Amino acid sequence: MGYRAMFVAGLAVGYVLGAKAGRERYEQIMKAGQQVAGNPAVQKATQTVTTKTTEVTKTAVAKAPDFAKSASAHGSKIVTSAKQMAADHLPSRLGGSGKGGAADDVDDVSADGHLIYPADDSESVR
Repeated sequence: MGYRAMFVAGLAVGYVLGAKAGRERYEQIMKAGQQVAGNPAVQKATQTVTTKTTEVTKTAVAKAPDFAKSASAHGSKIVTSAKQMAADHLPSRLGGSGKGGAADDVDDVSADGHLIYPADDSESVR
């Protein structure tokens, strides 16, 4: 429902700004808009939305510091875990622990500087 109201409001504003019907049509549109804005039901709805928005904003502002602390704590745990996982997959000569993946004594770079892929190795293809 809110999207429809915003669409209609945007359509009206666009029409007013882009209308080439002249000053008379502009005055008609402005008068109709003022009548809608002056309607008690519209004023009540506007007040309700304003009140609810203020409440939600206050709640968000009150919760933001706690959320930031929680996110910071969880973020550092995730970063530490990611670093450890990366180190486990790096060979020791690159600063990793070399626990995962291939053995450290196997070099994947040939003497001429080209990468050696397991599928290219004659021993791994049987």
